[in-house]
Amino acid sequence: MKKGSIIALCMFSAFFVMSMTVNRISNFVKPISLLTPKPLTLVPAVEVKSTSFKILYKTQMDFLTAIGHRESSGRYDIVNQFGYMGKYQFGKKTLKWIGFDVTQEEFLNNPSLQEQAMLALMKKNKKSLKRHIEKYDGKIVHNVFITESGLIAAAHLGGVGSVRKFLRNGKEFKDGFGTSIVDYIEKFNGYKLVY
Repeated sequence: MKKGSIIALCMFSAFFVMSMTVNRISNFVKPISLLTPKPLTLVPAVEVKSTSFKILYKTQMDFLTAIGHRESSGRYDIVNQFGYMGKYQFGKKTLKWIGFDVTQEEFLNNPSLQEQAMLALMKKNKKSLKRHIEKYDGKIVHNVFITESGLIAAAHLGGVGSVRKFLRNGKEFKDGFGTSIVDYIEKFNGYKLVY
């Protein structure tokens, strides 16, 4: 009997403590009043028409690395089947045009000379395409987004004349491997060139 009394007393005590705790909690907790919903205001859709895009620029060093990798996998000592030489695949005619009268051996054995030649070609191409860069940079021409770096890369691949023809009438020059100047315009878009 003692055991039953102790169990009954424990249960009564637990019940008493719980009822007091619930009573105290209910004194602190106030019911939440219902908020009156406000009607939603709809904003009309705005149609944006634009032919220019804001792009993030990569550096000139990124440009030189990327174009060198595309041309020769970054190798200074290579000559392709058409006779184009070095990291940027220069032809002898182009080297003479930018003022570098060197032999193939001198050119291939001098990485610094190849980098100087590339910068000189970029400057010369920019000067030759200045009017076109000012007119088309940031615009879509023949369904292609144009940037200065894309045009400079395309001029490296196919020459300034090929770039002008493309901008004028959409005619695409392709090199001996079938690479189009449009490929270069698109692939080398968005670099910040400082020459």
